[in-house]
Amino acid sequence: MSEIPEKQIKRLRGLISDAETNLAAAKELLISILGDGDAITAPRETIVSGPEGKVIEGIFDGQIMIGPDGKNYPVPANYASKSKLVEGDIMKLTITEDGKFMYKQIGPVERKTVIGTLTYHDDKYFVEVAGREYQILYASVTYFRLRTGSQVSVTIPANNEDATWAAVEASL
Repeated sequence: MSEIPEKQIKRLRGLISDAETNLAAAKELLISILGDGDAITAPRETIVSGPEGKVIEGIFDGQIMIGPDGKNYPVPANYASKSKLVEGDIMKLTITEDGKFMYKQIGPVERKTVIGTLTYHDDKYFVEVAGREYQILYASVTYFRLRTGSQVSVTIPANNEDATWAAVEASL
């Protein structure tokens, strides 16, 4: 077998990435039409190795991704904050051959936006909404330049009454 040029490998990786993005978009559209996406957005139960590297699907818990093997995978706080990831989102982690971790949200949960007040205790930031507190990432506090007592718009899972984390949308 002859050696495959690096240019072709890069092109194939790009095509695979585009196909995965299109598949995720198609799943979202199907969910919006049918209304129930539990079967569609559940993470795969396996860890796959392929040309891109090791691919793991898992669930974002508000701070980390939990893989199908029960392992915790660190999600960069800046990425989670910027992407406004919500507890329960399905994520894909690709670990490249050189050890780079690349995360991508592939199955967003249904969301709702609420307004609350920023509080701080036990060395953590929270947004209090109607008597209930949701923890937020410190990266969001610094990015939005939030201050204790600020009114904050946050996104929470629409169908998870037990959620403990929120994603900051904006400072009001």
